[in-house]
Amino acid sequence: MALLDRLDGPVIFLSAFLLFLVEPMTAKRLLPALGGSAAVWITCLVFFQIALLAGYGYAHWVAGRLRPRGQAIVHSGLLVLAIAALGVRVQPSAMAATWHPLGATLGTLTALIGLPFVALAATTPLLQSWRAAARERRQDSRLWGLFALSNSGAMLALMAYPWLIEPHFALRTQRLGWEAGFVIFAMGCAAVAWRQARSFAIGPMIDLSSPTLSPTSGEKGGATDRTYLPSVAQRVLWLLLPAASSMLLCAVTAHLSQNVAAAPLLWIAPLAAYLLSFMVTFAGPRWYIRPLALRVLAFAIATIGYLLAKQMSVPLLISLPVYVSALFVFCYGCHGELYRLRPQASETTAYYLVIALGSALGAVFIGVAAPKLFSLNYDLALSLIFLSVLAIAVTWRSGWPVRVFWIAGTAATIWAAVLNVRVLRHDAISQLRGFYGTLRVIQTFAIPGPGIERTLMNGTIQHGIQVFNDQLRHRGTSYYAPDSGVGLALRFCCQDRPRRIGVVGLGAGTLAAYAQPGDSIAFYEIDPLVERLARARFAYLRECRAPVNVILGDARVSLENQPPQNYDVLVLDAFSGDAIPVHLLTAQAIELYRRHLRPSGILAFHISSQYVDLAPVLAGEARHAAMTALQVHSLPDNEEGEFQANWVLMSSNAEFFREPEVAIASSPIALRPDLPLWTDDFNSLLPLIKWLGFQTGIAPGESGK
Repeated sequence: MALLDRLDGPVIFLSAFLLFLVEPMTAKRLLPALGGSAAVWITCLVFFQIALLAGYGYAHWVAGRLRPRGQAIVHSGLLVLAIAALGVRVQPSAMAATWHPLGATLGTLTALIGLPFVALAATTPLLQSWRAAARERRQDSRLWGLFALSNSGAMLALMAYPWLIEPHFALRTQRLGWEAGFVIFAMGCAAVAWRQARSFAIGPMIDLSSPTLSPTSGEKGGATDRTYLPSVAQRVLWLLLPAASSMLLCAVTAHLSQNVAAAPLLWIAPLAAYLLSFMVTFAGPRWYIRPLALRVLAFAIATIGYLLAKQMSVPLLISLPVYVSALFVFCYGCHGELYRLRPQASETTAYYLVIALGSALGAVFIGVAAPKLFSLNYDLALSLIFLSVLAIAVTWRSGWPVRVFWIAGTAATIWAAVLNVRVLRHDAISQLRGFYGTLRVIQTFAIPGPGIERTLMNGTIQHGIQVFNDQLRHRGTSYYAPDSGVGLALRFCCQDRPRRIGVVGLGAGTLAAYAQPGDSIAFYEIDPLVERLARARFAYLRECRAPVNVILGDARVSLENQPPQNYDVLVLDAFSGDAIPVHLLTAQAIELYRRHLRPSGILAFHISSQYVDLAPVLAGEARHAAMTALQVHSLPDNEEGEFQANWVLMSSNAEFFREPEVAIASSPIALRPDLPLWTDDFNSLLPLIKWLGFQTGIAPGESGK
């Protein structure tokens, strides 16, 4: 029995560690099946918040409605089912990933980790309720260490994954290790449940996440000194404050991952800030310094509002700390006010259920509702306005000077949001929003002579332009100029014979301008909205001089399901913003591409990015595949509508690389011995991130593809 008495802490620590470790790990497993999109992680956040609510609701029902033996039986049954669910191996179908990606993501997550996640989420409140009953009988002095153990386990998992686990362990090894850890957790948790069933009469669950909820804590003015029930206004704030922090978590994460990279490092930093704010504010009354918190909150809102209004692009080493620090301040304010509104002990069960409900609603609004309600991404701006309005509500009793300050601050936040809307809508003739991003077509007058210029934008990133005049209408522009890497590949691949061209990533369809009579060209595109705009607003596809085929779905899945296509050139240009679809760059992917190439065929990888240097990865892939890889860096030319672009050309065709123009324009890529070969089971962007890197020659507010 003494050994079982000591299991509570390790079980809670392990449950929190596994809970926060499975989040980035599972999302990484899903990315290849869903096109490598950053939106996959936002949908995962929605699932995690909903599953956390389910876990809290289950714990509340079990502890409050069942007798001790019934609690042990039911929870042991859940643990057994969760272990059985570990054997589930599902992947969303190619059609579901293209046409119903939100449902495919949520459904796959439910099948993969639904039951284990709920079991882990329920652990801390359940064990706290069991320890509360034991405390009433034995005055257990270790009661208040449980919450600290839970938070420390969660933070350890979040810090360990991007720095220690992902860079050093294959995904299969990660999964097997996690499953082994879950089995150990389940056995420990079941042992604690049956110990409680045999030894104690367990009453209704009492949440013990803070010492101030102790009936004997005696905190002056604390929650346990209150003899009244919370007002309706307080209960509403229990819902709205966590909703605001959850909205901001999703909005900030989306902003970073859609414009930087769909990588666990950038997912985990905001999630860690969110969790840390809970840890600090709920550690005790002295940790939430309200006057300072409100002042810093106003400054943080103003900073992010200014960046949104100006649509500023800054280096990752600056942008990541700024946004993550601001998110911590936002959540610190919300969760600090939640702590101030904590109820007496008899109300804590409802209190935490409402907090979980608010968090789930906030995530659902950003991840599910907003893409349906708004044609552009206003998520972060709307979240800031919501937070400012809540600041008015929670400070209303502080007097008129504070009221006036926050009313003025809210007005300023709304004005910053209006400026953000103006920037996004300026010159836009089309705007569509879907699971894979926000698309706009901007129409302006062309710089090189009379004519209209249309640009396809994904967020703040340009995905191709077309100038409607006689000089440039049928010419490769932007990143696809004749002297770019892909331009050289298409010009010198085949002498004068007809070419077969494959392109992963449609964009505006610019590469169709290179097709000649007798050629054939196929585009692989995961987002149906991109094809819709390419056909409606640009002329490349409809005026192409060769047959054009657009194949919807993830390119890798589509290529795996096709017979060899014998492409002369296969172009890989599937970035969404600066997010990197790593599943298109692994050794297995290269082997698949070679199956669809002629022996003399060329792979052309577009690697322009201000945040990630992919050239060393591709150099390693080329060496592994016994191919040659050279880098082509082309300079911008405003008169010709050309952007700076970086391409890597990979081929076994030595004659192609000896072409004079190719030889002059290309340069070798330095291999990095410290960089392992990327495979489907092992890849990490962390060693490739350019923390201070900017590409020159790119227009303000834009970045490389």
